Amino acid sequence: MPAKADVLIVGGGVIGLASAYELSRAGARVVVIDKSDPGYGCSYGNAGWITPCFAMPLPMPGMLIKSIGWLTDPESPLYIKPEFSVTLFRWLLRFLLSMNRKRMLTSVDALTAISKQSLELYKELARTTDKPFSFEQKGLFMVAQSEDGFGYAKAEMDLVAAHGIPGRIMGEEEARAFEPSLTKRVRGGVFFNEEAHAEPLQVTQTLAHEAQKFGARIIPKAEVIDFQLAPRGIASARTTRGVFTADQFVLATGSWSPRVAQTLGLRVPVLGGKGYAIITDPLSPNPLRPMMLIEKKVAVTPRSGTLRLAGTLELVNQDETFTTRRVEAIVRGAREFMNVPEAVSYHEIWRGLRPCTPDGVPIIGRVARYPNLILATGHQMLGLQSAPGSGKMVADIALGRKTDVDPEPFRADRF
Repeated sequence: MPAKADVLIVGGGVIGLASAYELSRAGARVVVIDKSDPGYGCSYGNAGWITPCFAMPLPMPGMLIKSIGWLTDPESPLYIKPEFSVTLFRWLLRFLLSMNRKRMLTSVDALTAISKQSLELYKELARTTDKPFSFEQKGLFMVAQSEDGFGYAKAEMDLVAAHGIPGRIMGEEEARAFEPSLTKRVRGGVFFNEEAHAEPLQVTQTLAHEAQKFGARIIPKAEVIDFQLAPRGIASARTTRGVFTADQFVLATGSWSPRVAQTLGLRVPVLGGKGYAIITDPLSPNPLRPMMLIEKKVAVTPRSGTLRLAGTLELVNQDETFTTRRVEAIVRGAREFMNVPEAVSYHEIWRGLRPCTPDGVPIIGRVARYPNLILATGHQMLGLQSAPGSGKMVADIALGRKTDVDPEPFRADRF
């Protein structure tokens, strides 16, 4: 086992590894442990977007009526699995209370700030690393079939324009000429030209590689059993691969955060939201750039020789079962916009749990009960998008530095 670390990070997803990178390059002795193989959890199935224009919280004004309708439709973009659970009830109550414009604007401020910082940090990493992660800045195209969808895209453009994120409106003819893969009728769209995308697994591998260059240790298959306490916080973590001691601890455990935090007597309001990602053969014609198919909430990302389709969110807590209907709904949704064949060739079908907070903003900050513990979890679908900024905030907090982004909306004790 490594000697005592300055910081032990529990969780080897994109948030934990981004934190390890920032801490280790600042000179801290860092150890990262993960219950499986780093990079193969929720981060693996990300759409790959680095898009500050898409920094929207999950609870939005007007979603209440939609949510009630979606409860009865297991193929809806957001599905809440009906079940009696005190945890689910508490989470949903906070979720409903966050569905107002004032709360939404505060959340958008926070999410755009950390996403814009993350985009700049990704650009820097792409320039300096010797382990490329397929970083491309081709923009994001939000495409709508209906007048309502087109209005939604324009409203989002106006909302993020206030944060310095430019967008351009296109009508049907311009949209189809701009993106030839749109073979079905569309109303139009909004193009955000500064957005980027990358390969999720490569991102985590690059962050791990860079952190290790600065001396970080990354240990797989080390699942936390419990923690040993000291008078002023946590002393060590007992795992399936031994005991790890550190001065400070970071929980970057995604949808597993409530279970891990429970061993410390903490209640972390993170609910697992199941999402799906599909890798298929390229289309004819294949998309030139990432797209959001608004009405179907399907994310489209072109890859080298293949295509990724991602979407849906099932608020199901820790249920990781596979639902074929949800996969088929993603494919049908994409087919309404593009030339998706009836017989789809699947290279891979992935599903995993997105860690969702009830207000849609990640939890990043110290815990009053344990002064040497920092939580870094609850990034919903924006984990890869906001990872470098989140890692920088974790490092700043751990090292006692002033954060670049206002930490107040992310604080751990807000619930």
